Amino acid sequence: MVNTVQVRRGARSGRAMRGVVLIALVGALAATAACGNRKKTDVLFDGQRFRAKAAPVDKSRTLADFVVTVNGVSASLDGAREAGRYQGTRYCIEKYGSSKIAWALGPDADPAQLRIENDRLSFRGTCQRP
Repeated sequence: MVNTVQVRRGARSGRAMRGVVLIALVGALAATAACGNRKKTDVLFDGQRFRAKAAPVDKSRTLADFVVTVNGVSASLDGAREAGRYQGTRYCIEKYGSSKIAWALGPDADPAQLRIENDRLSFRGTCQRP
C-alpha cells in the first residue's frame, strides 16, 4: 500500500512539473514573439519611431544622388530630421562605403526651406567618395 501512495504522489508531481514547464515555455514564446515585432534596424528619434526610406534619384545614371523620405513628421520635426539624416547616412555607407554626404536640402536646412507634404519630409543629397 505504501508503494501505491508514493506512485500516486509521483504522478501528481509529474503533472504539476509538466504544467510548470508548459507555462515557462509559453512565457518564453510570448517574450520571443514580442521581440519579433520590432525590427533590428528600428531606431528611435526624439522618442519616436519613423518610417524612412532612401532611394536613388535616377538609378540608371548614378546611385550617388538620392532622396530620403520620412513619414510621420507631425510626431516630431526634430526626430524626423534626424531619422532622415540617419537613413541618408546608412544609404551612403551601403552604396559607397562612406558616411560623407553633400546635402542639397538636408536635415540642417532652415525649417522654412524643408519640404513637407502629407506628413512626409523629403531630403536630397549626394554621397561623397571616401
